[in-house]
Amino acid sequence: NYTTDTKSRKENKKTLENLYSLSVDITKIRRLKEWVLLQDVAFVKEIADILQEMGADETTVASIIERCPEAILHTPAEINSQRALWQLVCQNEKQLIKLIEQFPESFFTTEYQQNKKANILFFQELGLKNNIITRFLTSAPNIFYNPVEKNKNVIETLQRNYLNLGGSEANMKIWILKLLSQNPFILLNTSTAIQENLEFLQKNYFTDQEVLQLLSKLKGFIFQLNSTTMQKSMLFSKNIFKCSDKELKQLVLKCPALLYYSVTVLEERLEGLLKEGISIAQIRETPMVLELTTQIVQYRIKKLSALGYDIKSGNLESLNGTKKDFEVTYGKIQSKKERPIFNPVAPLHIED
Repeated sequence: NYTTDTKSRKENKKTLENLYSLSVDITKIRRLKEWVLLQDVAFVKEIADILQEMGADETTVASIIERCPEAILHTPAEINSQRALWQLVCQNEKQLIKLIEQFPESFFTTEYQQNKKANILFFQELGLKNNIITRFLTSAPNIFYNPVEKNKNVIETLQRNYLNLGGSEANMKIWILKLLSQNPFILLNTSTAIQENLEFLQKNYFTDQEVLQLLSKLKGFIFQLNSTTMQKSMLFSKNIFKCSDKELKQLVLKCPALLYYSVTVLEERLEGLLKEGISIAQIRETPMVLELTTQIVQYRIKKLSALGYDIKSGNLESLNGTKKDFEVTYGKIQSKKERPIFNPVAPLHIED
């Protein structure tokens, strides 16, 4: 816990000298986290030596410290311990230093060492590849702060439910690993919340097979929801599309976003589509269009309109998909429009 009282304290002269000797841009640190420069103790040279030992050049060391100044407040012992931990999943120190350069804050968070190590070993036992675990360390570090028992409990709940829903033992490991790699944050949920959400779907007449289908489509995001928000979103969709419970279920299976997004988000996206002249009937036919933000929809409609494609009278499928999917669709429409009206393979009559 470092002080932030900048008025009553002066910058540490020795820290400044050591940073200058490493060609670190001090003004960046003052702008970003000036409080680091006020601390009585800093390990500038020691941390720089450890980074250089791992293969970082002077420019890389300076860049790391500028972006994560609190790195210099950790003891060499803490950093060496973190280094050993990350080496459990890194191929070599070259890869490790590259990760530190890209994600310095993740590396220089040195708390929960025992939990981190136990979780790394658990993920390896589970069958997750090291490159996936390194991705977790950099993009979802807080899942490692949990005691390993908590993470094991969540995984066991998922495994048990997968089998109860009719999933096979043979496919369970692949399913779990895929779910985790797509959304590691499911580990931040409690086993109880996971159980409640699955029961909510079953109470709303989704068959076991359909629940499994939704879990795969939602990439685990369903576990970050609660029954109240799901109920509200489903009721909103039912009223907007004027459909029966059975029809609503089919719409949700087609577009899980109707379950996942809040009423506020769904309202905003519907409004954006209606402003473009798209009808409720068209949206009901292709509900997946609600997975896109209003800005993306407007951009895609504008691009298609420039080709003379009238979205109001056509199918909304052309708007759907990822950026790559849309570019493929757009390319097909464009080439169709530019296709010459003459027959390119017809013989040419040339006089002798």
